[in-house]
This record gives sequence, C-alpha cells and structure tokens, in this order.
Amino acid sequence: MFTGIIESLGIITKAERHGTNKTFWINSPLSNELKVDQSLSHNGVCLTVEEIRDDSHRVTAVQETLDKTNLGLWKPGDFINLERCLPINGRLDGHMVQGHVDASGELIRKTDLDGSWELTFSYPPEFSHLIIEKGSISLNGISLTVFNVTSNNFTVAIIPYTYEHTNIKNLEPGSRVNLEFDLIGKYVSKLMPPGIMFSALGR
Repeated sequence: MFTGIIESLGIITKAERHGTNKTFWINSPLSNELKVDQSLSHNGVCLTVEEIRDDSHRVTAVQETLDKTNLGLWKPGDFINLERCLPINGRLDGHMVQGHVDASGELIRKTDLDGSWELTFSYPPEFSHLIIEKGSISLNGISLTVFNVTSNNFTVAIIPYTYEHTNIKNLEPGSRVNLEFDLIGKYVSKLMPPGIMFSALGR
C-alpha cells in the first residue's frame, strides 16, 4: 500500500526487452536503501526490486503491465516518481494507493498560472463512474485532487513543491500518464446493483 506522496525521482539508465518482458535499471537516491524483493511504486506502478548495484536498482515489467501503463514508453534519461510502501505506523498523507494502475491518460492542456499549474487530462470514459469532483486520483503515483470532471476529462492543480519534486514538470501535451482510481470507489461500485450507480450519478 502506498499514499501517493512521492519520495524521490529516479532516472532510467537502461531499458531492455527480454521476451515479452521489459527490464529497467533506475538510478535514484533511494536505491541503496532498498532491499531485494521490496515493493516500490514507479510512476504509480508497484514493481519488485530484483537487484541493487550501488545507487541503482533493477525491476521487470510483464506484458500486462506494459499494455496498461506508460512503462512501455520508458527510455534511458526519463525521470520516474518513486515511493516506498507505507509502514504500518506511518501517516496516510495522501490517499490509499495500491500501485495497480487501471488505465493510462493523456495530458491535453497545461496552463501556467504564475505560481501554480493546472493540467487537464483525458481518460477512458468507461472509468467515469470511479472519478468524482474533488475526489482523489493517483497520477504517475502522485496523490492529487481532481476537479472540472467530465465523462472523459479531469483537471488537477499543481503546487510549486509538487511541480519541482516530481516528473509533472516534464509532462507536455500528448504525454501519457498512469492512472489509478480511488480504491474505495471501486468497492462501492462493485457492491452496487447494476445500473444503480449510473442512475444516481446522472441525477
């Protein structure tokens, strides 16, 4: 379990195909503090640390992960948001994030507000029942609050600290991002009788 509060940026130093899998080496300030078999959020994707060398660690993404996230686009030189899992006595500063990405979205507009930024993203409309006005979303592993929600778009506001300490600053229109919708919303949706949630949201 993660919280969506990014600890560090990492940089991809190597990306290699091995059959249907893709292996990445990532250099970061966190790498030498990790342990093999540890779970780590990479742009919101929970991956297992397989090897550690000095200030770098290695992870592997299977085809399912490559298909549903932006990991297939990663290349050497790309910056990645990193977060270690939440300790049992830790504070939930963001929201409950599993590291299980639901879909990818695309940045369609980035507005500089002279001190903060607003970014608008498109997302697959089949997930519209899982996103609500002023609700939480994990975007590249960052816990953010959404507004101006439509059936296929939403907007987030970015403060200077988040902009400088995550890879948000590297996004430009057309960039693909990993999206994980709110866990509680998923369970509520699962428990509701078919059609009830959609009719309620339409009122």
